[in-house]
Amino acid sequence: MKASTRRSTIFLTAAALLAAFAGATAPATATADPSTATPDSATAAPTRDAPARDADGELKFGYVLPETGQLAFLGPPQIESVKFAIQTINNAGGVLGRPVPPVVSGDEAGQEAVAAQSADRVLASGVDAIIGAAASGMSLAFIDRVTGAGVVQCSGSNTAPTFTDYDDGGFYFRTAPSDALQGPVLAKTVLEDGHDRVALLARADDYGRGLLESTRKALEAGGATVPVAETYDPKATNFDQAVQRVRNAGPDAVVVISFEEGAQILQGLIEAGLGPDRVGVYGADGLRSEELPSLVAPRDPARLAGMKGTAPASAANEEYVKQLKQFAPQLKELQFAPQVFDCVTTIALAAEKAGTDDPGVFAKEIIGITRDGEKCNTFAVCKALIQSGRDIDYDGVSGPLDFTDAGEPGQATIEVYTYDDKGQLRTVRTEVSSSRQ
Repeated sequence: MKASTRRSTIFLTAAALLAAFAGATAPATATADPSTATPDSATAAPTRDAPARDADGELKFGYVLPETGQLAFLGPPQIESVKFAIQTINNAGGVLGRPVPPVVSGDEAGQEAVAAQSADRVLASGVDAIIGAAASGMSLAFIDRVTGAGVVQCSGSNTAPTFTDYDDGGFYFRTAPSDALQGPVLAKTVLEDGHDRVALLARADDYGRGLLESTRKALEAGGATVPVAETYDPKATNFDQAVQRVRNAGPDAVVVISFEEGAQILQGLIEAGLGPDRVGVYGADGLRSEELPSLVAPRDPARLAGMKGTAPASAANEEYVKQLKQFAPQLKELQFAPQVFDCVTTIALAAEKAGTDDPGVFAKEIIGITRDGEKCNTFAVCKALIQSGRDIDYDGVSGPLDFTDAGEPGQATIEVYTYDDKGQLRTVRTEVSSSRQ
């Protein structure tokens, strides 16, 4: 979406959230028909002049999220949060007077071709909105087919700066902040710990490059030297050369921007004498996991004691966390669950505001629902305000969304996390980062 033209004719409204935190059973998940996929579906994107989708009065959601693959640990919190949001909406009377049906599932699987085929299958089921993907690279694998089909896409965890100016026709949104907001907080954390010679290692994809660049700029603006700012192939099986280049640079801190492969990189850094007991070691949202210490050092998780990192905050809303855990007691990770809940709720409120489930119409309401109206923070309350003819400013469970014209948060609450002397994940603090600072 190009910021200058993306919504020149679109006044968007985004919406609200969390009505009556009821406990009940998770709605069933519908599975799209696999027979609709074709061998060429992973490479052929739909055209921009796709015909408008028929409105039938029933708002239908699908998702393409990691049920398997490198980010499978992010799947359960996001998937359960989609279901919980739908239950919350239905407990408040549904959308347009009808209940929202079970969500249609699709697996992004950490593979672009699989993610694209999953998106095709979900689209073929007739959904009005798709939640996902979790990874920025996976969303880029199918964003053109979704938005080109005139269907709304909203991700609760895409953070690559690429999406801010992406030409999506006004159909792509995200409730996760751009890494342009996370990078400065990560850099500040490193600088406040007294480090001034910092090496950066990042995945060679949109997520890695974007966060590396925003972190590097903030570090250098803060007076630090960055002797290494290198990207690596995330599909590689050996990262020894990258680790060696970091060691040769003699840093007093290392920032690793990665997903699951980061465990192997951290092992290499520890073996090279660059563990958190020797230098500052930092990660980002892709490494924020309770399981990371046991993946890096199964026999001694405390080897990661002192490592820090940043991520969009996921546990700040205690009431939401409590109710989500009641809804899905098996959940361990909560990362990006609030942001996904806000995706679903915002879309539902936009449909209420527009009076239709036609994505080409309700997409125009999404931005405005998150700003410049009467404050509300549950679906039920926001829906009542809309029905009384008032404009709303939905503050989500992830915090105030305050969407910019690019369809993304203008500010974000960023968590600073650490691993303690037992290798357990702990929150150090949260702070607000704003694009208007």
